[in-house]
Amino acid sequence: MKESTSREKVLKKVRDALVNNLPEPFPDTDMEGSVFHVPEHIFREEIFASAFKSNGGHFVFSSDIHEMAENIRALLTEKKINRLYCSEGFLMDLLEAIQFPFEQDPMQLHLCDAALTACEVLVARHGCVVLSSRQQSGRRSIPAAPIHMVVASSMQIVDDIDDAMRSLETKYGEKSPSFITFVSGPSRTADIEKTLVFGAHGPAEMYLFLYDPVKAND
Repeated sequence: MKESTSREKVLKKVRDALVNNLPEPFPDTDMEGSVFHVPEHIFREEIFASAFKSNGGHFVFSSDIHEMAENIRALLTEKKINRLYCSEGFLMDLLEAIQFPFEQDPMQLHLCDAALTACEVLVARHGCVVLSSRQQSGRRSIPAAPIHMVVASSMQIVDDIDDAMRSLETKYGEKSPSFITFVSGPSRTADIEKTLVFGAHGPAEMYLFLYDPVKAND
């Protein structure tokens, strides 16, 4: 009888709440704005770099596009990369400028040591790189090569995932990409005996080359 009484009390409160609208307890609370606050003295580049590196990625900042090209050349030499896949116009021009040969046939991607791609957006809070099927390289180059190298400008950094999705909606409108993925670093898994393994389902290493587009246009 006691259970039945308690149950009826709870149900009565639920019914009363549905019928009678209760006043908002915190009317001044902003329920629509972003919960992610960027301190004035910290730049988005710093937030992204910190999160990306904590995810196991390698972050390289360049003051302009020319310095970035040299940084890419240095990494290719350091890693002794002989076959590089790239199929995006801007990046192919960059590789030709530094006289580094590349493969653009997707059928040869599985034979390449690394892939160089652009990206859609960078998410500062989570250190994520947003890629989509609407890019020139499509979805092929994401999981195939052992090393994934990504080029982005500081103008592509947004605060949170909601901002990233709004950016894609603005860019593509009704022609939304059929495939959107958020990559937060190299592929890793601990499925087997709880031992962390890199490169099990994709690239074992990931590099993000960020440049300043303002200085690049000077």
